[in-house]
Amino acid sequence: MREVYIVGTGQVPVTKQGQGRGRHMAARAIRAALAEAGLEPREVSALYVGNMMSGMLAQQQQLGALYADVAGLRGVEAATVEAACGSGAAAARWGYMAVAGGFHDVVVVCGMERMTHAPKETTTAALATAADWELEGCVGESFLSLNAVLMSRYMERWGVGSRDFAHFAINAHRNALGNPHAFLRKPVDLEAYLASREVAAPVKLLDAPPICDGAAAVVLATRDVARAAERASRPAVRVRGSAIATDSLALKGRREILTLDGAALSTARALEQAGVTRDDVDLFELHDAYTVITALSLEAAGFAPPGRGVHFGKDGEIAIGGRLPISTMGGLKARGHPVGATGVYQLVESWQQLTGAAAPNQIPDAEIAMVQNIGGTGATVVTHILARAR
Repeated sequence: MREVYIVGTGQVPVTKQGQGRGRHMAARAIRAALAEAGLEPREVSALYVGNMMSGMLAQQQQLGALYADVAGLRGVEAATVEAACGSGAAAARWGYMAVAGGFHDVVVVCGMERMTHAPKETTTAALATAADWELEGCVGESFLSLNAVLMSRYMERWGVGSRDFAHFAINAHRNALGNPHAFLRKPVDLEAYLASREVAAPVKLLDAPPICDGAAAVVLATRDVARAAERASRPAVRVRGSAIATDSLALKGRREILTLDGAALSTARALEQAGVTRDDVDLFELHDAYTVITALSLEAAGFAPPGRGVHFGKDGEIAIGGRLPISTMGGLKARGHPVGATGVYQLVESWQQLTGAAAPNQIPDAEIAMVQNIGGTGATVVTHILARAR
């Protein structure tokens, strides 16, 4: 396979009903990514779009062709990728394979989700389609209630309380303060976390991500294109590993309800492909949609043993400058979680860390990033390993 590089990134601020129509949000992110890469639209031959709910919330499908047209890429190969909340990273996986396999030299990946224009009940129902409808959705389960089940089981099995999850939310909100594109740029302390209301016991408001809108894009290209960019003083980051793994959509179908097998498999495959170990990872942009998923992800990825993920970071390990920084630009919790765009935002933010562009949130000497995006409650897990280009 050919080497694949990220040579440009673009993003719009994550907001609530403030960015206009989805096509224009996506076009802004795409154009910004191409400008950062120093490339013209005519040099792009494919566009892959990550999106989950446009057909349900905006009655608009065929986003690949639509966004190609609006962004000045009319005529390129284009399609939409759907993998629930993992759609953005899944689109990046297809883009990676297209370049690595020799089908394209320059590919744009864009993630977009517009969620706040629809009634809350409609958006909640649309999100629930990522669960197993026959076993969960049709009996009234939502992602909030399913994560409440996970959090409750975790508390019962490992004898922990609500306050044990607080440091994940506190860390995310602290980091969001340094990210001008983040939605929730407000500090949170333990007192505020504990005082936040329960939205589905035991899940508190500050355990869950906000409903919001956003779009982000990355340009993937060959080694030759990346070297040309570097000669023009434009940084590049190599995608050294890319993997997807799956599990049962329904929680009751899992081998073990508190084990994210898809995350474990995806992590192992991406690390093996990249030729690195967990000890080499300088930051982990995990899918912190809910604080319990943060704990389970740390365990599944091998950074903490079962039952200890919830305690990881209480001594500062997950902070900027810690042993394994997470949610470095606010994460899903505070940057926001516009579901189909989230995986691309994670890639953009990891690129910033590896190229020294993370401003006040910069991790010193970051060389290897692991980026993980999850669809549903763990049914589709996409992991990328990014490395600073040498």
